[in-house]
Amino acid sequence: MISKFLGKLKSILFKSAASSETPLKQEKKPIKSAKSSKTITKTKTKAKAKIKAKTSNSKKNIETLTALPGVGAKSAKALFEAGFKTREAIIAADEKDLLAVSGVGINLVKKLKELK
Repeated sequence: MISKFLGKLKSILFKSAASSETPLKQEKKPIKSAKSSKTITKTKTKAKAKIKAKTSNSKKNIETLTALPGVGAKSAKALFEAGFKTREAIIAADEKDLLAVSGVGINLVKKLKELK
């Protein structure tokens, strides 16, 4: 009988002690809104479009450089990467600058200088 009384007393005391304490604050997890995820998606899409546009522009520029006499795909790419982006830039460039580009030899430079 005493054990029942003590059991009830413990349950009453522990219930009241637990209820009198304030519950711990739960951490709020950041909730991703649909708007922010759309913004991220748009930003990624724009970045991919810019990269694609730059790639397609560089391909077009390299193709126009191959129209020059003696300039093939490899030398056009080398010239483009060296900073000669247009046909006019190559024609106006100094011979030493053109020879500094790997894949460009003296014969190619002579052909290009005949275009002036």
